[in-house]
Amino acid sequence: VQLVESGGGSVQSGGSLRLSCSASAYIASRHCMGWFRQAPGKEREGVAIFDSFGFTRYTNSVKGRFTISKDNAKNTVYQPRNSLLPEDTAMYYCATIRLGGGACPLGSSAYIYWGQGSQVTVSS
Repeated sequence: VQLVESGGGSVQSGGSLRLSCSASAYIASRHCMGWFRQAPGKEREGVAIFDSFGFTRYTNSVKGRFTISKDNAKNTVYQPRNSLLPEDTAMYYCATIRLGGGACPLGSSAYIYWGQGSQVTVSS
């Protein structure tokens, strides 16, 4: 599965962006698809995950500001990001895995397929 991100860029604090991630193939089985970010000198962290069963997970720092949704017909995950803060500055990566059971993990080590990343820069 190949993933292609789009929608990154530069914005001032309080602004909005929408990231998109398109998958090259449809995953028929239950799967997780979502966004991770990595700032310079920091570990990669899970930001928002969409479970194909309709559940979502967010890291605490983005709850209420970011949302994630999926268009199954386009194999694309969208993430509108509102009220962006300078601490949201990072390279954002899309990733996906098939899920055998349980909840979609926020830990990046569980994910197999990754996009190339899209830079988001928020200035104060």
